[in-house]
Amino acid sequence: MDTPTIAEAAARIAVRELSPVELVEHCLARIDAHDSALHSFITVTADRARADARASEKRMMEGTLLGKLDGIPIAHKDIFSTRGILTTAQSRLLRNSTPTEDASVVARLADAGTSLLGKLTTHEFALGGPPFDLPWPPARNPWDIQRFTSGSSSGTAAAIAGGLILGGTGSDTAGSIRSPASLCGIVGIKPTYGLCSRRGVLPLAYSLDHVGPMAATVEDCAILLQSMAGHDPYDPASADRDVPDFSIGLGRGVRGLRIGVVAHWHETDHPVSAAVRDGITDALAVWRSEGAEIVEVAMPSLFDYQAALLVVMLSEAYSVHESTVREHFSEFGERLRNRLVLGALLSSSDYVAALRNRDELCSETLRRAAGVDVLVTAGAPGEAPRIDSVPEWGDLSSPGFNAPFSLTGWPAICLCSGYGENGMPVAVQMAARPFQEVMLLQVADALERISGLSARLVSRRAHSEFPR
Repeated sequence: MDTPTIAEAAARIAVRELSPVELVEHCLARIDAHDSALHSFITVTADRARADARASEKRMMEGTLLGKLDGIPIAHKDIFSTRGILTTAQSRLLRNSTPTEDASVVARLADAGTSLLGKLTTHEFALGGPPFDLPWPPARNPWDIQRFTSGSSSGTAAAIAGGLILGGTGSDTAGSIRSPASLCGIVGIKPTYGLCSRRGVLPLAYSLDHVGPMAATVEDCAILLQSMAGHDPYDPASADRDVPDFSIGLGRGVRGLRIGVVAHWHETDHPVSAAVRDGITDALAVWRSEGAEIVEVAMPSLFDYQAALLVVMLSEAYSVHESTVREHFSEFGERLRNRLVLGALLSSSDYVAALRNRDELCSETLRRAAGVDVLVTAGAPGEAPRIDSVPEWGDLSSPGFNAPFSLTGWPAICLCSGYGENGMPVAVQMAARPFQEVMLLQVADALERISGLSARLVSRRAHSEFPR
């Protein structure tokens, strides 16, 4: 059996053509066969997955399925608390940590009937990576295991691209959903700040942390987001508003929409590879051919967003870990130690100045985006680099395309837009104003359906071997 998409599996389960037990066994077999090369899992919960699948199969036979996610095998990034299941954040400091409660979104997805396959590799506390000096190795890119997945939702991206899971959770503070989605050829959406509860998710930076889904297709992300979104009174940042039907715009196309391309970000501020540039051009041509109006939009420099983002993120990250840094400094991995120390060197005045700059950038971004439905730029600057060539400071050393929408809290999605050097995937990124996920998914879906690029991923992951 090939690894299906969530939508495909749900349709087959609904008419009793696919057994949830059979589907879980397929995923467990792929994990057993391939994860020694991909290192996407920290913990595999085979017994839990089988029990979940048996319960789903019983509901299937009784005609009482809970919805499209009932019987779907997923896994969680290992900063999401899971009751009774090891949750390490890829850090030796938590190597024996077993939470007593599920994170809010973990509970929501369990209540939707998903089968839990386990916990996925991350960067240490979602910041220090790729880590080579910790008890668990970094995840590898299924398109070429010598290449980087990006992070920090690295294991989720690798496991989806490799066909080991059908979907999973990620967190995104400065691009940690969108960047690995870009390099691994899958789809990842960072929802609006506050749309998905962060309760039970180990924090990186309180005012920047987002939780969102990752999957093989736009439709699959919409299905996952439907169960993940919703108000949580125990998360002070949670948005108290009705959850829309995120799939309602899928298949509607883009006729009459205005799509703004921020060309100077990927042409001047941070020039991208030829394949990324071609992917953006091709995406714009698809939308134009389908009746959208393409307009160019000038935004503040990427450097402005990056400067404010780094100060806010590193200051808040240090505040989260300050007592542990003082007492257990040597137990952190080298890359995380260095980044936390940088946060310790920032002053309160630095932080306040960055917050003021952030407010100004939020206002300016909203003003300049007036009149367009979505904004478009690159997902990542190029194809995935070799994992042994990633610099000490990783993505922090250059202005990132994810920074504007991390800082503003706008929803943003990355999906494959083509293939470049050595057949590695490249990606386009789209963003919309807060709580416009339906519009964002609609535009992304139109590109995906016409380009057929997600179908290539699904076909490839079913027939690929990942050499050890």
